[in-house]
Formats: sequence, C-alpha cells, structure tokens
Amino acid sequence: MNTSEAISASAVAALADRRLDWRHKAVPATANGTTHIDFLAEKHALADLQTPLLTLDARALRHNADRLATWCAERGVLLAPHGKTTMAPQLWAEQLSRGAWGITVANFAQLRVAREFGVRRLQLANSLTDPHAIEWIAATATPEMPILSWVDSTVTVDVIGRTLEAAGSNAVLDVLVELGGIGGRTGARGVEAALDVARAVAASSNLRLVGVSGYEGSLAHTADADSLAAVRGYLGRMGGLHQRLLEEGLYGSDAVILTAGGSAYFDDVVEVLSPCVTAGSEAGPRVELMIRSGAYIIHDDGFYRGISPFSRDGGQPFKAGMHGWARVVSQPEPGLAILDAGKRDLPVDEGLPRPQLLGPALGGSMQPLVGAEITAVNDQHCFMTFDAGTTTVRPGDVVRLGLSHPCTAFDKWTLIPVLADTDGDQTVVDLIHTFF
Repeated sequence: MNTSEAISASAVAALADRRLDWRHKAVPATANGTTHIDFLAEKHALADLQTPLLTLDARALRHNADRLATWCAERGVLLAPHGKTTMAPQLWAEQLSRGAWGITVANFAQLRVAREFGVRRLQLANSLTDPHAIEWIAATATPEMPILSWVDSTVTVDVIGRTLEAAGSNAVLDVLVELGGIGGRTGARGVEAALDVARAVAASSNLRLVGVSGYEGSLAHTADADSLAAVRGYLGRMGGLHQRLLEEGLYGSDAVILTAGGSAYFDDVVEVLSPCVTAGSEAGPRVELMIRSGAYIIHDDGFYRGISPFSRDGGQPFKAGMHGWARVVSQPEPGLAILDAGKRDLPVDEGLPRPQLLGPALGGSMQPLVGAEITAVNDQHCFMTFDAGTTTVRPGDVVRLGLSHPCTAFDKWTLIPVLADTDGDQTVVDLIHTFF
C-alpha cells in the first residue's frame, strides 16, 4: 500500500473491472455480465435504464465538491468528509483529490472499507468499545496512516486500556475527547465531565489526547434563531473545553484538532471556533479546525436544500446531485397514481419524495408536474396524488422525483448511474459502487 496516496488509486480504478449482474438493480437485464468499463464504453443513456432508479448528476457533484473545497481553503479549515453518507470510494477519491484531510466514518465496518481502499488518514466519529475494533486499530494505525477516534467517558478509556492489556499490545491510540449536550447524542455531558475524560486519557499509557470533537447537528434541526443560538452556544462550550485542556496541559501532541460540523451548520462552526486556531509555538500546540460535512457533495431537494449555509446566505448554493425515477404502475382512482418506487429505493426519513417532472418514457421529454404530491410510501410503492382536472397520468408514465437526505438514499443501492447532466446530456458517464 502506497502510504503517500490519500486513497489507493489502483483500488478505486479496479472497480471499473467489476462485472454487472442481477445484484445491481440499477443495471438493465440486457447488461448482465458486462463490466463496468465496457458498459460506459457503450455510451448508455438514461433511456436505457429501468425503474425504480436513483441517479447522480456529474455536473452537480463537481460543483458541490469544488464549492466546499474552495470555501475551506479560503478559511484555512480542514475537511474530513463523513464517508458514511455515500460509502463510495470513488466519491471519497474526488473529495480527497480536492484537498480533504482524510475521511470520517461512523463504525468499524466502515473503517475496514476505507482502509481496504487505502484511505490514508481516517477519523472514527465514535467511541471504541468493541474489542475487535480496538485490537484492529491498534494493529493497523501508524503515524503515516493514522486513525483518530473519540472518547466520551472514563469507562471507555478503561475499556480500551483493559482490551489492549489483554491483547498484549503496547499501542498508543490517538483520541479526541467528545463534548455532548443535554438531549444530544454521544459526548460527555458538560465541560467538567469532558475534563474528567481528558484527565483519564492523559493518565493512560494506551491513549494520547489529540483534540476535541463534537456534533452540533444533534442539538438542532432547523435554522431558526433558537436553533442557531443552541448550536453556537454548544460550539462556544467546545472552545471553552479546549482552553481548559490547554491550561491543564492535557494534550499529548504538539498538533491538536478541533472538529465539529455536519452539512447544516459548518459556517457557525468556523465562525465560533476559528479564534482557537493557532500556528503553534513553544507556548502551545498547533491547533487546527476540521469540519466533517458529508452530505454536501450530493446535496438534495429537501432537508439540506433548506438548511445548508450556502442556501441561507444568499450566495452560491449547492446543487441537488441525486434524483429518483419511478414509473406509474397503476392509476386506480381519479387523482391517484401508484409508482414503482418505495422505501427500499428512496429516502423518506427527512421528508417524502417530491414529484418534479412527468413524461411518457424514461429519458424522454418531460413536463413540470404542478400540484402533485407523494402522500405515502410503502416498501415498494409511492402514492402520488395529482389534479385530475389539469393533469393526465397514465400507467407507464415516468415521474422524476426530488429527494431529501442522501445518507439514506445511497444505502439502498449497490450501484448508482451518474448522468452527465440530469437536465441536459443524460449520457451515463460513470457508475458509483457503494459498500454498506
């Protein structure tokens, strides 16, 4: 493995040799047995595919990846995109090629996928309590290929120490102390509790404290004044915890990371925590700020479209990089159509799909679908209501759907076609493999 690469180029390139078959529901039966690279060479288009379907938009993906990379570079902020959004090494490679520090993951299984594809720098945004994971990281992480993880309790510190002792390992794992908030997810509840964790880390022979971590997104779900105040208050406490750690000399490294920031409030993270950033000197460590936005590269037509900082600031917003396609399989009542896509195909947890366009065939001309709504979603079907007085919908017609929340869209597909431009050139220019 080439430890100078951000991700193994050869491992990612090898995906083009994979054969397509019945395990890839996005692939038409006529392509069974074709390799990925040969399928692309045949210049297929959207019209050659089948429903239900999820597609990506190459133009939007490039725009989104470039947009946040530039924004971070201008502010001197590290980006470690949360890979669990896509679990797609091809997209991780795009993010890393634009200067991302590394990839963040959420659990041990995802960590193994990332390391299998040679991701050089990894962050596990979670606490290590599984003995198998602890031993694996101890045997796998190196200074050239680091793996950071989080701790939020003294019990976790003890679990890691006892596990490594039982395994006869002298490894020292790099950890960040995680600050949480009342009603939030993980994280020590309060600065004093987090300090106790940090002191336990400093006293451990198996751990080294290299930063402070947190996730503000579990404390708010909108961009109204109260939610933003809650987010910023929490971030202020993160900064305060960092200062206390400096005062007590609890960091075990001359390079420290402060990390927070999903795809909803990364601007607040940078504004509140940037004053903590320092170049480092004899008086203290170098301190860098890292955000972990993951959904941004895909974006959506729902939750993130409304809450993204680039949507709220009146500037250049991200573009929706995914769309659903479904065919009408029944029109049993006036004003009701049943589509052939459901929860097994499309995300519904952050809002139901939104009908956008209607046409007689996939890849053909389509017209705006005004006034239509998805009212319910079953495992394999969507219920779409429409104005029967102004709109005609027939079995066989195709509906393009705007979607919300890429994190629960990608996990439903082992392979996702990428169109050159969903609204223009609908040639399939790539196939994205996922590993959930």
